[in-house]
Amino acid sequence: MKVLIVGAGPAGSYLAYLLARRDPRIELRIVEQNPADSTFGFGVVFSDRALEFLRDDDELTYELIAPRMQRWHDLSIHHRGERIAIDGIGFAAIGRLELLRLLHRRLHAVRVEPEYRCAIDDRRALDGYDLVVGADGLNSFVRSGREREFGTRIDHLRNRFAWFGTTRRFDTLSQTFVSNARGTFNAHHYRYAPEMSTFIVECDPDTWQRAGFAAMDEPATKAYCERVFADTLDGHPLVANKSIWRQFPKVWNEHWHAGNHVLIGDALHTAHFSIGSGTRLAFEDAIALDRSLAAHPDSVPDALAAFEAQRKPIVRKLVDAANASADWYEHFAEHMRHDPWDLAWHYIQRSGRVDLERLRRVSPLFVAGYEQHAKGEA
Repeated sequence: MKVLIVGAGPAGSYLAYLLARRDPRIELRIVEQNPADSTFGFGVVFSDRALEFLRDDDELTYELIAPRMQRWHDLSIHHRGERIAIDGIGFAAIGRLELLRLLHRRLHAVRVEPEYRCAIDDRRALDGYDLVVGADGLNSFVRSGREREFGTRIDHLRNRFAWFGTTRRFDTLSQTFVSNARGTFNAHHYRYAPEMSTFIVECDPDTWQRAGFAAMDEPATKAYCERVFADTLDGHPLVANKSIWRQFPKVWNEHWHAGNHVLIGDALHTAHFSIGSGTRLAFEDAIALDRSLAAHPDSVPDALAAFEAQRKPIVRKLVDAANASADWYEHFAEHMRHDPWDLAWHYIQRSGRVDLERLRRVSPLFVAGYEQHAKGEA
């Protein structure tokens, strides 16, 4: 079987590794338009299970990546100068470039080398393969021109966000809410290396306009955000890497394959960064597709149909939760009217997946603190 994988990010790289590991006879080609050491953003975050889903089937990859991850067991909400800790909500993070380097080491172990700086811009280049996998991200070339067949829908959120790093080390994943004369701001920040943290700045559309960000270049934007979050950064600078303002795209494809072309990762679906599941979804898409191909070795159409049928309901449920979380952030300026405890209470239940009884089991200290707070106000 001849397979072309377009995109050597987490989804494409891990799929290439799985295919080559399972069946060295597969004629496999993986292409990437960027250089080998090029990546955007800083750290990627995983929910509390981190990479546990790899342990049973791929212990070598798990043992390679897991020790390099930063881990913590609580999260923090900062509002009006007060810190509210929510216990039992664990996360793990790793630098995106570090993760890709480790995955490419696994590719090297199975004698697969991505073709870097190889941009495919002619659809004829996709011909001649038994299977073409679009792992090429938000602006997928594999998907382009076939949006009707894939049932593609892309909706952009209203809020703007800019992705920075910082040399300040944060103990937990934290949410900091601040305001100034121009409006309201939120920062999502967490460490992904011993001395580096991700720092995502978000603001609502009116604040973005009043602050004048439309006329600012990257250095001016960085300096402004450093002033807004001066207390949080505690003297540390922000670090920019193509840290432009973006609006998060909600990507969903109703049909996951068209002919012998199939999508995985961000080309297929996105999950808002506030729930820490995007990279995990990319890994799990790769695992599910490889298993379906293994179960249907003589029929690519049957394998792709099985991949969609088995995986789609799982992803839909998680994406719905991510969209609920994203909607909460679209209105975070309104939530900032609450006092710190009530803001934290609404925040932790934003996705609709955490009811009171579950929260009481997972975060007993936080629930006890909130209930004490509520009694004090009664």
